[in-house]
Amino acid sequence: MQYKQLIPLALAAVVSAQTPSLTDALGSQNSTLSSLNALLGSDSALTDSLNNLQNVTILAPSNDAFDAFMNNSDAASMLTDLDYVQALISYHVLNGTYQNSSFTDDSMFIPTMLTNSSYTNVTGGQVVEARLSDSNVTFFSALRQNASIVTPDLNFTGGIIHIINSLLAIPANVSESLSDANLTAAEGAINTANLTDTLGDTHDVTIFAPNNDAFNAIGSVVGNLTSDQLTSIVGYHVINGSVNYSTDLENSTLTTVNGQNITITVINSTVYVNSAEVTVPDILLENGVVHVIDQVLNPDNASATPDTTASSATPAFSGASSGTDGVPFTSGVTTPTSTFPAATSAGGSAESSSSSGVAMPMKTGAVGAAALFGGAVVLVNL
Repeated sequence: MQYKQLIPLALAAVVSAQTPSLTDALGSQNSTLSSLNALLGSDSALTDSLNNLQNVTILAPSNDAFDAFMNNSDAASMLTDLDYVQALISYHVLNGTYQNSSFTDDSMFIPTMLTNSSYTNVTGGQVVEARLSDSNVTFFSALRQNASIVTPDLNFTGGIIHIINSLLAIPANVSESLSDANLTAAEGAINTANLTDTLGDTHDVTIFAPNNDAFNAIGSVVGNLTSDQLTSIVGYHVINGSVNYSTDLENSTLTTVNGQNITITVINSTVYVNSAEVTVPDILLENGVVHVIDQVLNPDNASATPDTTASSATPAFSGASSGTDGVPFTSGVTTPTSTFPAATSAGGSAESSSSSGVAMPMKTGAVGAAALFGGAVVLVNL
């Protein structure tokens, strides 16, 4: 009987001995991961923290991914910042073990080990979106930049490693994200209402951001808005205290920061907010998420409902029309110089599935590797 009890223990010991540590597993792929290995080798504290993690999934950027990243001079300079490197690496560590077969056509928003408040104000850690795209497992990060698995399911003692073909980009603050997504009118409206700092400092927000065409469609009424009216309108697009990704948007009502409700309606898999259609979902923010919509919501017309037969969006503001002075609120707002997958065209649809820029978050503070990973070793699969 004692021998029978010892057999499973012996087998477990053999399996454990055959499963490499993270360092050894990455080292065995050095021909593909030498850049990542060199980066980790420059920070022994970070490497030790990673080796102590349990029940995690490591997304390991390939050498080609680093080469593409280094082609951007701003990005390359960030790799000399130890705090940024620690944050970047932590954003590539998923909380939970996810094999390649775990992913489907349905989006999953998976918390990462990036909890450093200098880079994220999302409770539970900044997320990445993961789903199948053209039969490839693809991860979406800031501005919907994407990275796909090229070598899956490499086991190590703490979980699973997937080699990916691009670095994930840490989501930036509200102002930068709106600008880079070509939502310059929404950014300008927030600035004009003096809400930039308030929104940027708030934890866990959901913003429904009208595209530039939506603001242009009400250009005739914008000049008549009082400061209080503009503040109320901006607030009617923001949910505070709840990050609602596309998977959370169901037939329901949500209370906005101005105290009024918006109505979420799903018709044939298309999501509407009051009468506005969500055209680009899930642009991740430092402190939440943005969904692009094709109308400016009107708190005085909260009963507006979707018109699925209309060929174009009808403004929720009665009698509104395009103005004569260009897109409202864009004067003085920086025009994006790079094109990201989340960047909207005039009509609000995504322009491209590739990126010609690299999103760079603004750091507001710094913590060391122990703070980034110190409590991570006991995290369980979500």
